[in-house]
Amino acid sequence: MNTSNESKINQLLRSVPAGTVLLSSWMKTNGYSLDLQRRYRNSNWFESLGNGAMIRKGDSVSYEGALFALQKQANLSIHIGGRSALNLLGKAHFLELSSQRLYLFGPTNENLPQWFRDKDWGVELLHTKSDFLPKNAGFTEFESRDFSIRISNPARALIECLYLTPKKQSLLECNEIMESLTTLVPSTVQLLLESCRSVMVKRLFLYLAEKADHAWLRHINLAEIDLGSGKRSIMAGGVYNAKYQITVDKELEESNEQDV
Repeated sequence: MNTSNESKINQLLRSVPAGTVLLSSWMKTNGYSLDLQRRYRNSNWFESLGNGAMIRKGDSVSYEGALFALQKQANLSIHIGGRSALNLLGKAHFLELSSQRLYLFGPTNENLPQWFRDKDWGVELLHTKSDFLPKNAGFTEFESRDFSIRISNPARALIECLYLTPKKQSLLECNEIMESLTTLVPSTVQLLLESCRSVMVKRLFLYLAEKADHAWLRHINLAEIDLGSGKRSIMAGGVYNAKYQITVDKELEESNEQDV
């Protein structure tokens, strides 16, 4: 490898944190041709992770490092959300401590690449594709090793949990999460609820917030939140809540009556 190529590889290694994936498309855009990438692999600087992706030779890369590439190099909105985001933020200690499932969320027009889906990350991937929340609101940066990735903040993460209710997420667990979220920022909650496209989710969120009697709820302008009309049945055999016109777990309504 000549001096010029050595200089380019050093620039590349300095610009991309260890523990992350490098996308071939991103490298090509930044001046590293496919031929040069091939020479890097043949020289044992990098090894293939699958079609269109590679890692430093011998590097240990987790799903966080793979998401770094999707977000920072491919400019995708796919992110860790729901229970997984709450776990990372220390808001879900009563949930799956083993983190056996990774909840990913993203818009309907974005797909996980094959190399990401084929890799064994040590967790079960649960990828939800939906446009029920905006792509640019309700996020925080999570530091992992020498880089950061974008994940849902607590308010968005709970809303994502409610979106999975009741088939993939227990409403009773959502209630436990809501009870722990005593310090949500009203302006963040307001923005997310106003832009949320799921009437059911918005009603459930407000129902649980009211049940938890959080102080921040008093700063939410309900008049600006479209709660739709008509009844919403969340689950069969549940109990009807007249105020929000939703059917919820019997245990939740019974606890409401006990609190009165």
